[in-house]
Amino acid sequence: MPSIEKRGTNSFRLIIESGYDSMGKRLKKSKTIRIDDEKLLKTTRKLQDYLDLELAKFKMEVEAGEYIAPDKMLFSNFVEEWKTKFVEKHLEGKTIDNYLLHVRKRINPHFGHLRMDKIKTLHIIDYLDKLAGAGNRMDGRDGALGSATIVYNYRVLRSIFSKAEEWKVIKENPMNGVKKPKEALSSELNVYSEAEVKELFEALQNENIRLRTLIALALTTGMRRGELIGLEWKHIDFENGIIEVKQSIPMYINGKPLIKAPKTASSVRKIALPHSIVEELKELQQHMRKERLKINDRWQGGEHNFVFCSWDGKPLAQNRPTKWWRELFDRHPQLKYIRFHDLRHTSATLLINQGVHAKIISNRLGHSKISTTMDTYGHVIQSADVAAAQKLDTLFQKTKKNA
Repeated sequence: MPSIEKRGTNSFRLIIESGYDSMGKRLKKSKTIRIDDEKLLKTTRKLQDYLDLELAKFKMEVEAGEYIAPDKMLFSNFVEEWKTKFVEKHLEGKTIDNYLLHVRKRINPHFGHLRMDKIKTLHIIDYLDKLAGAGNRMDGRDGALGSATIVYNYRVLRSIFSKAEEWKVIKENPMNGVKKPKEALSSELNVYSEAEVKELFEALQNENIRLRTLIALALTTGMRRGELIGLEWKHIDFENGIIEVKQSIPMYINGKPLIKAPKTASSVRKIALPHSIVEELKELQQHMRKERLKINDRWQGGEHNFVFCSWDGKPLAQNRPTKWWRELFDRHPQLKYIRFHDLRHTSATLLINQGVHAKIISNRLGHSKISTTMDTYGHVIQSADVAAAQKLDTLFQKTKKNA
């Protein structure tokens, strides 16, 4: 039976029975609450009503499996609660994978055996300092971890302890005294120059139309890989030469594609296309229609009609564009290798060097803030600004001579 025990002047213990263990012994969960309202403590009827309500709420939490018993809870136990009650309910697929990867590889092995209430600020500072030292890589390479990995560990720990504080598992958040580690920004992006882009397109002329169009679209629009995979023909306005980015396939779950709206509102956007790319897309569309007629009733695209799909109409696997991209360099070893994602960076830097305003580039890339564009491509913008100044200087010098 649920019960209430008075523990002190203003504290009460709520007790709920939660079944039996394997030996037939009753299992109980308890929760202590404090009441600081002096008027409530002096009014017997209202106090009892309040305690009965808290007991009923506690019973519902226990029965729903949502109650977290803070007494002597180990970090590893709390992480499981955090995973099911927050991460899997409120975060997106790729973020879930990244959070849990860092927990599994580094954080849990370090903190898992410690009680939540015993982990102090200094323990976390020491952990982050350890990550920054040599010998902590898991890929066998020498040197320290990258700053981005250390910052990600900080973010995951902050999430864990923020929820622990919010859910009253700990009284004080040990992350409050931990400064975010500095993340080193790369001074250079690995991108193609205009000459290297021309060389790439020359090599693509002898490749199949799907690969050729995929790479051309990645270069000219700066779309993310998941956005390219999720692109459907209905999202292309051929008459006006515009693509609408309305969905993405960031990952597969149990072998099925997760088709969802882009991560932020700004990622839902319209991108103008060069005329040559519109023509390329028209050619690809005709090719795909012929391919679909060949397979007839084996088509499995359902209600979706993806621009880049498998032979049976299903969306491409997430790593397929990267695989095609790498295979291209096996056939054309003379080309400079960059990552598939670097085509997005190349798109941005080409536009910057053509003098396109950063706000326009930010919109095309789907950045939520122009500051993101400035932070990522700031050094490229600065270089383009210097080049522009030199052009003005040349013009000014000519004017002076003519005078």
